[in-house]
Amino acid sequence: MCGRFFRHDVSWEEYHSALSILSVPDSEPPEPAYNIAPTQSVPIIRIETDHDSPEEGATIISPAMWGLVPHWWKKPLSEKKFSTFNAKSEEAADKASFRAALKYRHCLIPASGYYEWSSHKGKKRPYAIGLQNHRWFFFAGLWDRVWIDGSPLDSFTILTTAANDTLAPLHKRMPIIVGREHYQDWLNLNREADEIVFAASPMANTHYWPVGASVGNVRNHGAQLIEEATL
Repeated sequence: MCGRFFRHDVSWEEYHSALSILSVPDSEPPEPAYNIAPTQSVPIIRIETDHDSPEEGATIISPAMWGLVPHWWKKPLSEKKFSTFNAKSEEAADKASFRAALKYRHCLIPASGYYEWSSHKGKKRPYAIGLQNHRWFFFAGLWDRVWIDGSPLDSFTILTTAANDTLAPLHKRMPIIVGREHYQDWLNLNREADEIVFAASPMANTHYWPVGASVGNVRNHGAQLIEEATL
């Protein structure tokens, strides 16, 4: 699965070039992050669905919490005990937590790679995983909006698929990585593209390398976390 990921710095111009976002915000782009964990808020790319927003129907970037909270959730977040930071693509349509989001609310999650823990010489070791010749890319995701104590909360999940041959030695699952040619199809709920997107994780371009154990602590940050370590 995918329980941690990282993102290098990405400029507004890069986002705009990739997705034709309606406008480049006046604010600074999101800072790089090298130890993103569930419950943290990070930027996602989505279609604005708020009828009261002047950007309704536009492709926007906005913050969302990692760990989807379905729109029908009525209890305090502290009472949510089930895990929703990943969703198996082949099962999402049958899961109450993801069914509506799969049908109506797709998103793209900017990332530069993710971490996976695998056994090596009897010990669990972390590995960083990325795409060769790609400084950043997008995971396929679903998002939803719920009202908690009178305020809206946007949240998301990362869709996963069976690991490709390169990554199977680490884990049997991997996040779905969306090819550039399918960005808008995915966001605009093009059903004909869904099966293509679900099978679109690049095969030859994925690679991985061992990193230090400090990434296991969510309080640790910085680009040093993705530096290659000696096994």
